Amino acid sequence: MNYIQQAYKGKNELWMFIVTSVLISGIFVLNFIMFLFTSKEDMDAMYEMMKQIPSALSLIINLLPFAFLLGLLFVLVKFVHHRSITSLTTSRPKPDWKRAIFSFFLVTIITIITFAISYYSDSSDIVLQFDPVKFGILFLISIVLFPFQIGLEEYLFRGYFMQQIGIIVKNRWFPLLFTSVMFGVAHSANPEMAEIGPMIMIFYIGTGLLLGIMTLMDEGLELALGFHLGNNLLAALLVTSDWSALQTDAIFKYTAEQAQNTLSDIIMPVFIVYPLILFVMAKKYKWTNWKEKLFGKVSEPPLEDYKVLDEIGN
Repeated sequence: MNYIQQAYKGKNELWMFIVTSVLISGIFVLNFIMFLFTSKEDMDAMYEMMKQIPSALSLIINLLPFAFLLGLLFVLVKFVHHRSITSLTTSRPKPDWKRAIFSFFLVTIITIITFAISYYSDSSDIVLQFDPVKFGILFLISIVLFPFQIGLEEYLFRGYFMQQIGIIVKNRWFPLLFTSVMFGVAHSANPEMAEIGPMIMIFYIGTGLLLGIMTLMDEGLELALGFHLGNNLLAALLVTSDWSALQTDAIFKYTAEQAQNTLSDIIMPVFIVYPLILFVMAKKYKWTNWKEKLFGKVSEPPLEDYKVLDEIGN
């Protein structure tokens, strides 16, 4: 059974999907609605108010709800859909965390190299602000809470939505595109949108597509989880700015207007770096049959190939 077909291991009544989706993604929906109906002046005032909160406390406030929502998602999948968390994670007998570790270090190395090249070629807009105490606090908060934040986003978008929508529409391409667009929409209220404009959606949706392709080609969330964690940790620990979604005591601070670097910060990652990452992963994990895995049909497997987990805890 492939990754999307793992949803057939549980109960899939429509009301279960609706209730779970509303309870878990409600925070993203409300955030987007608020963004749509709030003026730019009010949004700017809100961002300025948030900047007055100590950065460590602000980070905790931003990340802590994700821990609750991820736990709630796991509870709903297990006790409402009667599915194992393993089936939400991978099509393998058990999660292969070596894949997550590989993906984590791959994005970490690429990010550090590209930042180093940028810094040593022109550091006029990058200020060193390293404070050992503040950075230590930031590091501890990040390694504890970021796994919950990226876990929720991956298990919700590339996991729950990818699988449940896939078995509804009976194909792979629609849930791939839908979850990528929704991933972008979920981030549309970030301060970067106000600074850069709609072009930032290319980056958000492109990142969603990258993570979705990883998931479908590798038949599991492990690579996406590792990549997302590495990316977000470095976004918090390595460099910050006044216009970024996360205001942190990072090692460096970017002082230039983001709009000046649209080409390098948006276009290059999506159209150059991301394909390179997929190429590396495809070679390492010997991905084949791209057309079928990304655009193929999803069919219910024969009954003897699976069973509904009626007894909670199986």
